[in-house]
Amino acid sequence: MRSLVAYRMLVHDRAPTAGAVLGVVAILFLVGQQLSTLFGLFTYMSVLVDHSDADVWICGKFTDNANSTGQLPVRYVDRLSGLADIAWAEPVITTAGETRRKDGKAEGVVVIGLPAPRLTGGPWAFERGSVDTLLDYDGVTVDSRDLELFGDPELGDVLEVNKKRVRVNAVTKRITSFGGTLVFTNRTKAREISNLPPDRCSYILVKLKRGADVDAAVAKMRAVLPRAEVFPKDVLSRLTRAYYLINTGIGFSFGFTTLMSSLVGIVIITLTMYTSILNREKDFAVLRALGGRKKDIFVIVLCQAVIIGAVGIFLGFLLLALFLNGTRDSNLASFVPLWFPFVHAAFTLALCLLGSLFAIRHATRVEPATAFR
Repeated sequence: MRSLVAYRMLVHDRAPTAGAVLGVVAILFLVGQQLSTLFGLFTYMSVLVDHSDADVWICGKFTDNANSTGQLPVRYVDRLSGLADIAWAEPVITTAGETRRKDGKAEGVVVIGLPAPRLTGGPWAFERGSVDTLLDYDGVTVDSRDLELFGDPELGDVLEVNKKRVRVNAVTKRITSFGGTLVFTNRTKAREISNLPPDRCSYILVKLKRGADVDAAVAKMRAVLPRAEVFPKDVLSRLTRAYYLINTGIGFSFGFTTLMSSLVGIVIITLTMYTSILNREKDFAVLRALGGRKKDIFVIVLCQAVIIGAVGIFLGFLLLALFLNGTRDSNLASFVPLWFPFVHAAFTLALCLLGSLFAIRHATRVEPATAFR
């Protein structure tokens, strides 16, 4: 009965109700849009780590993110081969490069040199071609999002990277890195492009045997390689994201925007609900005169906040879904984890209840005698 009264009051006061719903939509969409972009950037920051087959990454000393790993001696692979928990260990080369398009325009790239024949640590999604085409000495991949940067090459077209001849053998599907435009090739070609000495590599990927304890294996590797950094895959992923959040200002920017969006939504909800209570003050007084308790008034206003929140959350998620669908194939980073909609809906509903507290406080103080004035 009290929920029905709350619903009828909201329907009767359409303008204040619409304003409160708009506040909820603003909270959900603006905060959701900001955080989905942040989550998308997270996937860019640690994309190579998250999609590698390896369980452990071995990097140069003092490495603090996966896109700046330093250099290592290739002989470290031989030291690792003696450990019982290791299935395989492969050195990988990364280097900055400059590619020349057909029209002569230069574009910066990051070249990833994969070890043959396993090609571990390589691309995982293709629009055209496959990872096996990188076994060709000159073979490289370019991403579908970056085709325009390379002059829209076709499969088999020849380009230059650091004045070295390469051939586009495959096109990857939406593989983007925060560290730069990715070009995958085999390790031999990457060494030629980078001029890296034969005894050096950028990092070593390690796959553990099935059932091996990751922490114990990492401790053994650190003892064998005291001059290197040894990271479990998930740890390096978190370190990389934390590095960019702290050192690029992204964390502050997105945090401030999210906070301001939440505050704006709370202010809108508070003002509109308080205005609605003022306009319906005599109605609440009549309810009190007819025997309604303060508890009943409290429940009525709370039900109004829940109804407004539910409608606003539905509309907000609808707008957010349209935004995510529209940016799915664009260069704008956007990603939503499966847990996020539930947490975001609960957070938004909590803000609705918080915004209604001032209105509840005023509504429960209405005296029955007000109805006769």
